[in-house]
This record gives sequence, C-alpha cells and structure tokens, in this order.
Amino acid sequence: MADPPFLLSPTLQCQKDNIVKPSSRIVLALSALALVAGFFLPLWTISLEAPQYPEGIGMEIRVNTIQGIKRHDLDNINKLNHYIGMKSIEPDAIRELDLMPWVLGFLVLAGLVAAALGKRWMLFAWLGLLALVGIAGMVDFWLWGYDYGHNLDPTAAIKVPGMTYQPPLIGSKSLLNFVAHSWPASGGIIVILAGLVTAVAGWRELRGRQKERPGSVAALFILLTAMVPSGCAPSGPVPISVGEDGCSQCLMTIADERYATELITKKGKLHFFDSVECLAAFYLDQDPEDVASLWVTDFHTQNRLIPVEEAFFLRSKDLKSPMGMNLTAFGDGISPETVLNSFIGEVLDWPEVLAFVEEEGPPSAGMEGMHGGHGEGLTGGSGADGDNHGHPSAGQT
Repeated sequence: MADPPFLLSPTLQCQKDNIVKPSSRIVLALSALALVAGFFLPLWTISLEAPQYPEGIGMEIRVNTIQGIKRHDLDNINKLNHYIGMKSIEPDAIRELDLMPWVLGFLVLAGLVAAALGKRWMLFAWLGLLALVGIAGMVDFWLWGYDYGHNLDPTAAIKVPGMTYQPPLIGSKSLLNFVAHSWPASGGIIVILAGLVTAVAGWRELRGRQKERPGSVAALFILLTAMVPSGCAPSGPVPISVGEDGCSQCLMTIADERYATELITKKGKLHFFDSVECLAAFYLDQDPEDVASLWVTDFHTQNRLIPVEEAFFLRSKDLKSPMGMNLTAFGDGISPETVLNSFIGEVLDWPEVLAFVEEEGPPSAGMEGMHGGHGEGLTGGSGADGDNHGHPSAGQT
C-alpha cells in the first residue's frame, strides 16, 4: 500500500511528483515512434487544379526531398512556373531538406529517452521542442512560398501586373485559372496527431496524480492514429450517369451505357469514359501505381460494371464502339466461343487491348462510328446497317 503524501519526506515527495504516469510514458514512446512515419510518408502536399489538368497536378514535400504526386507532375509544375517567371523547384538546392531528417531523427530519439526516464519535465520539454520545430517549419515554408511567388523573372513570357503566385500556407487559393491547395499529407497528419495525443497526456499530468486507468491515453492514441487516411478509393464502381457524365479522355458526353467504362485512382478520384478505347488511352498516360481499379460494362448484361481483369474483349466491325476502335467488353456470363459464333472478329485480353490502342494511337472525335455505333444481338448477324436501339443486343431475345 502506497504511503499517503503527508508521510513522505519532502525530498521523496518531490521525486515522486516529477515522475509521469506509466500511461503517459507509453503515449510518449508511441508518439516518438509514430514520427518515424515521416521518413516514409509525405509530410505536405501542394496541388493545382485547372481545366487543362482534369486529374490535377501536385507535389509532395517529404522529409528529404520534393517530388511530384504523379510521375511527371514536378516537371509540369516547373514548366508552368517558367512561363510566369517563377523559379524552378530544385530539391537539391533546398538546404532545409538536408537538415530535416536529422531534426526528425533527434525528435524520435529524444522522445524515446524521455519516455524511458519518465521525468515530467522531459515530457513537456519534448512537447515544446516538437511545437517549436513545427512553428519553425511553417514559418520557413511561408518564406519559401513568398520567395517563389513574389521574386519573378521580369523577362517571363507571361506577365500580369501586380500578380503574385505565392501558394497558400494551408487551405486553398485561386491563382489565375488555377486553384492551389495546400494541406498536410499522411506523414504530416501522423506528426500532428502524435503531438496532440502527447499534449493530452501532459494535460492529465498537470491535473495531478489521480487514480490510474491503464491504457486510457494509449487507447486515445490508437483511435486518433486510426483516423489517418489510408486511402479513400471506393471498393467498387460508381454508377455512371449516361447523358450527363463526360468522358475524361475525349471530353464527350457518355451516350451509350453498353460501352461505358470507369477508372478509380487510389486517391478516390473517378474518371468515366464512353468506350473501352478511351479507358485504355487514358490508362496508358497514367502511372499504374496511381490507379486503384478499372471497370468496363459487360455488353452481355449491359448494366453491370465488371473489373477489367474479369473481362475479355471483342474487336469486331460488327460492333461499332463509340470512338470507332470497335472494342467491346464481355464478362464471364458468356464464352468467347459463343461471341465469335455471332460476330466476326478477334478476342483480346486487357494487355492486348492496351497494346492495340497504344499502336493505333488515342481515339479522336473524328473516328468512324463516333457516338453512333451500331450493335446487333447475339442472335443476329452484322449490325453495320442497323440502329442501336432497333435490334436486340447481346443477351436479349
């Protein structure tokens, strides 16, 4: 049984009061370890939206470098900056990127030492150091953005009197026909949550040594850390609104549900297409690592989107797809042999579709069959002279 405080000597009482609770030490250790995520995940993102970049372009600020969100984004940003007189973003020339790994590593080590020793002053010193590094980082980020956005080349091709291009410190801001967004990325969110949870532990220490509830603050840490987004891509396809949604490749309105397709990025961005060929052309221009899933409409059922890996494709002049490459997707409800008994053509898998579209070049609005393709049912012959709606299609009688 612990001695009441009034039975302890002043020296022992002072020593006891300077030791943090076990749960606070656990939280401090977990928070310090959580900062390791900053070595592997981006800390901050700046993205740009504009009509000429429907997918958007952007860059990630990591602990030791700056890189594009997609493969060529940083190059594209530097090209845009060149036209308006902004400096090129060269990670190797930014000295802070050489220093940041050492600062983050010191924070991790200092937090673990403070947790091991359990001194109360160390907990608050670590919190203060984390806050100081965060404030210094944001001030430096603002100064960096000010320099890039205000010190423009007077010989730039595009000059707008009085216009500056400093991105927002946090939030969104319109810059000419662009909208710039600046937000913490996954690594930055983890660092912020680590500081907040440790601050909760410090607040509990200041309230005094109440009866310990083991794991209470650790549970809060786990709960808040679980809030860090691990990806927001939908698990399945999103319904396509025919006659309303536009094709992300050819920019035309999707008019035939039998050929509608869909691409979902790992960030949850949706792209709809009016044909298999438009989906393939768009995909070929993306980094495959950024793509979460691809979906095509099963021509046999006509209203069911299926994963591209589960489909086979028919290339046949008997089935004219909206953009004229005559590619039609079928699911596992019908065999390739049955399809070939009804239509003259060749069966392709998805890699072969990609190779065909890459060889032919991206579909254009002037291709034969554009948005007026003809289709015949599996019980009919060639539909070259028929109308889309005047004949039964695959699967109908």
